[in-house]
Amino acid sequence: MDRCESIVKNNIDVDIKVKCIEEGITQAQLAEKMKTTSQYVNRIVKKQDGVVNKTFLAMMEELGYDVELTYVKRE
Repeated sequence: MDRCESIVKNNIDVDIKVKCIEEGITQAQLAEKMKTTSQYVNRIVKKQDGVVNKTFLAMMEELGYDVELTYVKRE
């Protein structure tokens, strides 16, 4: 595993699936709300490079930081 992948503390693909379940929608419905295709959403979720840009992760790693994402529900 690439060091950049290991510094992201979140498992984004699982997070998206869990949030869809919590909201009671499918990935296909999410895609429709985003005005895109379910294939595109699926490809992004399963993408090997991940959702977070590798260059950004490399910069943060060089600065001595790990990256953690926090999800806050809008009111």
